[in-house]
Amino acid sequence: MRVLLMNQFFWPDSAATSQLLTDVARDLVVLGHEVHVICGGTYAETDPESKPDVVIHQIRGFHFSRSTAGRMLSYASFYIGATWKAFRVPKPDTVLTLTTPPLLSVVGTLLKMFRGSRFCIWEMDVYPDVAVDLGYIKVGGISHRAIGVVADWSRRNADSVIVLGECMRTRLLARGTPNEAIAVVQNWADSTQIAVAARKADGNSLLLVYSGNLGLAHDVETLIGAIRKLREDARFRFLFLGGGSRRAELASFLQAENIASVELRGYVPRAELGSSLSAGDIGIVTQREACCGSVVPSKVYGLLAAGRPILFVGPGAATPASIVRRHACGWHIDNGAVEGLVNLLKHLAEHPDEISAAGKNGRLALEREFDRPLGTARIIDQLIGTTSYQHSTANNAYAEQVPPISVP
Repeated sequence: MRVLLMNQFFWPDSAATSQLLTDVARDLVVLGHEVHVICGGTYAETDPESKPDVVIHQIRGFHFSRSTAGRMLSYASFYIGATWKAFRVPKPDTVLTLTTPPLLSVVGTLLKMFRGSRFCIWEMDVYPDVAVDLGYIKVGGISHRAIGVVADWSRRNADSVIVLGECMRTRLLARGTPNEAIAVVQNWADSTQIAVAARKADGNSLLLVYSGNLGLAHDVETLIGAIRKLREDARFRFLFLGGGSRRAELASFLQAENIASVELRGYVPRAELGSSLSAGDIGIVTQREACCGSVVPSKVYGLLAAGRPILFVGPGAATPASIVRRHACGWHIDNGAVEGLVNLLKHLAEHPDEISAAGKNGRLALEREFDRPLGTARIIDQLIGTTSYQHSTANNAYAEQVPPISVP
């Protein structure tokens, strides 16, 4: 089968969507499929892994930029180039579009209509919802309605709409996407690339690690509140790895208040991710309440692979909170609950056995449900129209047997 994958980012880029799509491409090739990829330029650090055995059609346009004008130029040039290229590559049997840039699904819909290809959307972010949630466009405005009409038209014409969690399914159902077209396939991590490693003892201190993008969809305020209250407590240290639009805000706070218990570092190459995640005792994942379902944080899965428990600060209906509850692999704190977060951390500092137990549960969950071969197989099932993977809670029955971890 000939498969066409479309996303602005692909190997060797190390953006999260690039890594996930590259995983799928590699496994499609292993299964004997012919894979073509239409992609653009680089977003973050490059991936040192070898080039996948696929045909890459790279669009030469404006490089991705975090500025609004630069981002729009980058998106526009990619739309034009990707549409042109999509109708000139060999006719694909199946097309998969991601959501960078937004509304890339329109190209996939046109390929289905005019070339007869099977068409799947992999919703990494729900548009226009996420643009409203982040304050880019006004709810009910012309942009909101126009983007919604186009995005929903593509979803109704797709053979499969892949979402990252039940919270995202809820968003699409509210937008009128047919329930039978939606497949929940959560993201993953590679258990062979990220192994469990014991952390080097450092007295009685706890190191909390935040790894990845710290952007507009993430809750920084609750973390800042807790860091401020714990600044004189030598038991707690924080490490932030990566970048993002809110990193400068965090850096300004640390400098203004002269806080020495927090360290900021850059992005970590994928090959070194396991060792960096294992350096901490607890992994931090955050999400703003407004973004519940419009985005789903992917940081969770690397932490599960590393055997590190998850401290999720965000809405209770979000997918990370559900994972924490079902697999007893960490703790959930509501947005703004600074005192609750501080009390929890003090409790965990006095009960390290709970940290160890949650980390072990997380690794078990990864191996049984969120490992790379399982995740890519579920995506490939959607691409080729098979039903070898049943999206049901039966696969998660073991999770009900894991005792819950109480939060003080």
